[in-house]
Amino acid sequence: MTARVEVPALARSQQRWTLVATVLGSAMVFIDGTVVNVALPILQHDLGASLAGAQWVVEAYAVVLAALILVGGALGDRFGRRRVFVFGVVVFACASVWCGLAPTIGHLIVARGIQGLGGALLTPGSLAIIEATFAPAERGRAIGTWSGFSALTTALGPVLGGWLIDHGGWRLVFFLNIPLAIVTVAVTVWRVPESRDDADRPVDISGALLATTGLGLVVYGLLEAGSAVNDTPGRALSSPSTAVALVGLLALVAFVIVERRSRSPMMPLDLFASRAFTGANLLTLLFYAALSGALFFLPYDLLQVQHYSATAAGSALVPLAVLLFALSRWAGGLVHRYGARLPLVAGPVIAAAGFVLFARPSIVASGSASYWTTFFPAAFVLGLGLVVTVAPLTTVAMGSVPADRAGLASGVNNAVARTASVLAVAALGLVGSLAFRARFDRELAERGIAPLDRARLVNLGVRALGDSSTAHTAAHAFVGAFRLVMVVAAALALASAAVAAVLIPGRVEAA
Repeated sequence: MTARVEVPALARSQQRWTLVATVLGSAMVFIDGTVVNVALPILQHDLGASLAGAQWVVEAYAVVLAALILVGGALGDRFGRRRVFVFGVVVFACASVWCGLAPTIGHLIVARGIQGLGGALLTPGSLAIIEATFAPAERGRAIGTWSGFSALTTALGPVLGGWLIDHGGWRLVFFLNIPLAIVTVAVTVWRVPESRDDADRPVDISGALLATTGLGLVVYGLLEAGSAVNDTPGRALSSPSTAVALVGLLALVAFVIVERRSRSPMMPLDLFASRAFTGANLLTLLFYAALSGALFFLPYDLLQVQHYSATAAGSALVPLAVLLFALSRWAGGLVHRYGARLPLVAGPVIAAAGFVLFARPSIVASGSASYWTTFFPAAFVLGLGLVVTVAPLTTVAMGSVPADRAGLASGVNNAVARTASVLAVAALGLVGSLAFRARFDRELAERGIAPLDRARLVNLGVRALGDSSTAHTAAHAFVGAFRLVMVVAAALALASAAVAAVLIPGRVEAA
C-alpha cells in the first residue's frame, strides 16, 4: 500500500487554521445530525407530512451518507483532500438553503439527500486533512481537539436549534449552516494545504451504486410497511413494500459479492479476517441501531406527549453530550488499563439501563414532575454508557488491523455505524407503528368509541386532536409504543454486550 503524502512542517498558525476549518466543516454534519430530530415533529405538522415522510427527512440524508462516505474518502485521496472537502461543504450549504426554503415534504427529502452527499464528501476529508497536515507526534492531540469540539457542537446544536425553532421556526435550523460554510470555505482556501495519495486507484462506483440502492430499497420497504399499518391493519407484511425490501436485500448481497471480487473495493472484506475487527463492527451495528432508533422517537415524546418546548427538548440530552466531552479522554485509557473486552461489555449494559429509564416516565401533567426526576436520570446513565463504549470501540476497530490500514478501518466502522442508524429508524418505526395501532384500537374499543381516521392521527401527531379525550387516549398509546421501542433498544444494547463478550479479546493486537 502506498503511504500517504506527508505535508512538510507547517507554521503553527497554519496548523491552527487547518484545525479550525476541519472542526467547522464537521460541525455542520454533527449539528444537522442532532438538530433535525428536534425539528421533525414541528416541520411534520407544518408541511402536513406523514410519519413516513418525517422518517424520510432523516433517512434520505442517512442513506446517502452511509453508502457514500467511503467513496468520499477515496475521492479525496485521488483528487485532493482540500478540493473535495471544499466541494462537500459547498454542496452541503446549497442543500441546506434548499431545505430551509422547501415548500413541501418532497422538496425537503430530496434536499436532505443532497445534504447527505455533501456530508459524505466533507466528513472523511476533515480527518484526512488533519492526518496529512500534522506530524505523527502532534496528530493525536489534533484529533483529540477535533473530537472534543465535535462533542461540544453536538451538545450545543440541539439547544441552539430548539431556541431557533421556538423564536423563528424550524427553517432557521438549516440556515444555521450557511455562515459556518462561508467561514469554513474561506479558511480552507486561505490556509489549508492540499494533499493527496500518490496511488492512482479507481473509485468503486459499482459498489457505491449497489450500497445506495440496497439501503434505499430496504428503508423504503420498511417505511412503506409502517404506512400500511396505519392505513389498513394487516397490510404491513402483505404489501408490495415487502417485495421492495427483499430486492434491496438482494442488492446488498450483490454488493458483498462485488466487493469480494473488486481489485479496489470501497469496503475491503479482508479486514474482517480479524476476529476483533468483526466483533467491533457487529457491536457497532447493534449498539448504534439501539441509540439511533431510540433518539429518533425521543423528541416526539417530549414535544407531542410531554409538551416540552423545542428549546427544552433540544436541551434534554445535553447531559449525555457533556459527559462525552468531559470524559472521552479518560475513556480512551480504559483499553490500556483494563483491556478491550471489559469496557465493551460494561458500556452497552449501562446504556441498556439508560434506555430502560427512558421507558419509565408516563404522561407528565404540567408541574407534577420535573425533567430532573424523569428524563435526566435516563440521559445521564445513557451518557455514561456511551462514554465507556465509544472510545474503546474506536480503539479496537482501528487497533485490530495493521497500522497502515487504520484509517480505512475507521472509515468502515463509521459507515457501519451510519448504516445501523439508517436501518434502525426504519425498523423501529415499523415496530412503533404496530404497537401504537394495537394499543390505540384496544383502548378505543374498551371505551366504546367508534374507530377514527387513525392514519390522520398518526400522521399529524397527538396534538392534532387538541385536548379531546381521544387525544389523551392517543397520547397513552404513543407512550406504550415509545416504551416498547426503548425496550427493543435496550435488548439491542445487551446483544452488543454479548458480542463483545464472545468476539472481543481482552487485549487487541493488530493483525
